[in-house]
Amino acid sequence: MEPSQNPRKRLCRFQNPNPNSLPNVPSFEQSHVDLTISSFLSLPDLPSLSSPLSLSSSFDRAVEKLFDSSGGDDDSVQDLLTARALQLSSLLQDSTKRFFRNRASLHNSNSWPLCHDLTVKVFSMVDTKSLMQVSACCTMFRKCAMDSFCYSHIDLTSVDVRSSVVCRMILNAGKELRSLKFGCPDRSTNSLLSEGCLDTLTYQGGFLGKLLGSLHIYNLKWLDEDSLYRALLVCIKLTDLKIVGLVQSLDSVLNRLTRKCQHLFLEKEFGYDKPYPICGLSFEINCPYMTSLSLIGFDLSDRNAYLIIKGLRKLKYLNLSRTKIITGRFLRDVCHDDCIDSLLETLILRDCDSLEERDVCLFLNSLLTGNFRFIRHIDVSNEAGLIYGNKTCSKPVFPLEKLNEERPGITFVAEFRTPASSSSSSSSPSPSPSSSSGYSSSSSGTDDDED
Repeated sequence: MEPSQNPRKRLCRFQNPNPNSLPNVPSFEQSHVDLTISSFLSLPDLPSLSSPLSLSSSFDRAVEKLFDSSGGDDDSVQDLLTARALQLSSLLQDSTKRFFRNRASLHNSNSWPLCHDLTVKVFSMVDTKSLMQVSACCTMFRKCAMDSFCYSHIDLTSVDVRSSVVCRMILNAGKELRSLKFGCPDRSTNSLLSEGCLDTLTYQGGFLGKLLGSLHIYNLKWLDEDSLYRALLVCIKLTDLKIVGLVQSLDSVLNRLTRKCQHLFLEKEFGYDKPYPICGLSFEINCPYMTSLSLIGFDLSDRNAYLIIKGLRKLKYLNLSRTKIITGRFLRDVCHDDCIDSLLETLILRDCDSLEERDVCLFLNSLLTGNFRFIRHIDVSNEAGLIYGNKTCSKPVFPLEKLNEERPGITFVAEFRTPASSSSSSSSPSPSPSSSSGYSSSSSGTDDDED
């Protein structure tokens, strides 16, 4: 009689040194696999899962039989079979989900009233945050939302994103990129963006940057200086530049502007006192098409302001607010023959603490003679008032009534929010009230305050 064989030794015949292999099974061709799966999916619905003929019971018996025939006492084989069964069920589930997504996408395509091109056109008009939400709705919308034309105008100011998102959207836009806005308009918010978020514009010799027409950056204190300068150099078609919270050198930014620049807004970071000397401001020669200029919070001199108005012959809007050292002397200088035909329409000098009353009055008197015939709005408001001699005056004298008669289309704003009693007294009399609703010359001081 043959000695009985050890069961464990007998099971070793089914094991293979390769852990990724299963017990030997008949070879299948792709057509056989397709037929097997089709037959499995074609099984009729059974009345109850608790029925002896239920699919659940069939699964249990099949798995149990496979485990028994493959060495059920071996943990490695059990783990391999379990992983294989889970993989097969996952593949079946993924295939079913893909089928339903494709079916839903086909249904959406048939029921959606707009063609692909028109849908892309509509998506290109929505803000970037809404576009990302649309792309998550369905496959059809995602295909339309991924069109490069939808990313022609990227606005990420309403949502805080990482630099990788900015770079990916710039790449998605490709040759359609026309405008880019990013950063946090709210100064109290810490942005997720990091250094180098503008480097994508300089890829492949600045191909993407050369197409950009508008660039807005908000409160990125850490923005790498070299990265900003490289981006400005490659953006040769840039017509609109806005940087809020600038900590880089003003001269360095201005000297890298393109000749096509028409709208420029630069605002210095609040509380940032790093000395950056302003040397020349020669940009008025390099930017002959500039129509709107805002330089807020920089240490500009009256000479700088005069050269700006004199050099930028197409300038219509000028904002030099929060300029601490400017006195208004340039207002007298621009009344000469070389500037009286300026196209300037709006002049904003808010919160200029050194602005003198006499220079403002001289400028208003020059308007009575016909100078600056396009001017429509002037604002000299600040906290304390204008300088009169060596003191502040919250009730300066302006020729408003006469100006109202000669130039009725001008709006003059002079709001001084500090009461006259809390500021130094002035020897100038109270201004005459204006009879035109187009003027605004107001003071927060009460009527019984002394002049």
